[in-house]
Amino acid sequence: MIELLLVLVSVALVVACGAFVAAEFSFVTVDRSSVDREAEDGDRRARGVRAALKSLSTQLSAAQVGITVTNLLIGFLAQPSVASLIDAPLQSLGVSAGAVDGVALTVAFILANAVTMIFGELVPKNLAIANAMGTAKRVQGFQRGFTRVIHPLVRATNGIANWILRRFGIEPQEELASARSPDELTSLVRRSAEKGTLEEPTAELLEKSLEFGELRADDVMTPRVKVKTLSPEQPVMAVIEAARSGGFSRFPVISEGSEIVEGIVHVKHAVAVPHDERGEVPIREVMADPVLVPSTIELDPLLAELRKVGLQVAIVVDEFGSFDGIVTLEDLIEEIVGEVRDEHDRDEDPIREIAKGIWAVSGLLRPDEIEDQIGVRLPEDEDYETVA
Repeated sequence: MIELLLVLVSVALVVACGAFVAAEFSFVTVDRSSVDREAEDGDRRARGVRAALKSLSTQLSAAQVGITVTNLLIGFLAQPSVASLIDAPLQSLGVSAGAVDGVALTVAFILANAVTMIFGELVPKNLAIANAMGTAKRVQGFQRGFTRVIHPLVRATNGIANWILRRFGIEPQEELASARSPDELTSLVRRSAEKGTLEEPTAELLEKSLEFGELRADDVMTPRVKVKTLSPEQPVMAVIEAARSGGFSRFPVISEGSEIVEGIVHVKHAVAVPHDERGEVPIREVMADPVLVPSTIELDPLLAELRKVGLQVAIVVDEFGSFDGIVTLEDLIEEIVGEVRDEHDRDEDPIREIAKGIWAVSGLLRPDEIEDQIGVRLPEDEDYETVA
């Protein structure tokens, strides 16, 4: 009778072990934002999960103690009890009296460990991974209560472990980091797209948005050699003619032989001049002050600056203040949403496949742009910005 009672106690210990394993895996894998949302909606068990996550290291340590203790007790109670229960059946099967004890203990050992592994570890682990939120909400009360009971022991063991970590220069953390780096978020977006939980266009938009902040002005600017400039002494008619021939509406104003941009002129400034005066009024009188930005400025603050001043174009300068190129608001938007073409854009394809595996590309493209469009990875270096 006592053996049967001990087996029942062992079954209860297997269930307890499963609860500890489920708590360990569900607390680590549960989505923190979902927990916070349900807790704010008044879900009492979600609030319990949130409280547990705030002391995650302590909760996991307590779970490890619980798993270790229950496994030891299962081995101590279940194996001899099961061996005693199957002793008589083994003898009835013809096992000799001298060997029956050894066989019974071996069978009991295998049974106890198999049941513990399957029902006390694998099943709760897989359940916690498959349904982290539901599992965490079910076991949080038991886990937090157990942690309170053995808190002095957990505090002592955690203190020793933390002391060892600090000897290696690592500062222990009580909570998992909830913030993610851009690279981690990009990887998450890509995996979500591969699993079908995100539409490919949405995933691509998110990826480009995350990469946006890592780019600088010199990564996206139109270099000086491709920019049409005008002299401040030219008449405003030159602006209209340049707009008509090139399809652009804004032009940097720079004196001949100079490296310093003096202003920006828009075709509307020229059109506003009376027709009969356009050949006489110099550009200097209608141009606007330029927005000058260093080539090293990142795109996030550059976008904020353009929005602040209400302009569409910024002049990129090098460390000496010399004209390096221009960046337009359209350039910044295209880094997120892709190529944006309007009726003024020239139909020039910067990448053309001229034969299988052979491509003709514009020398003004960056290595990362070529990789995005045709999948060819080119070496990148600070000494150059374009493939030319």
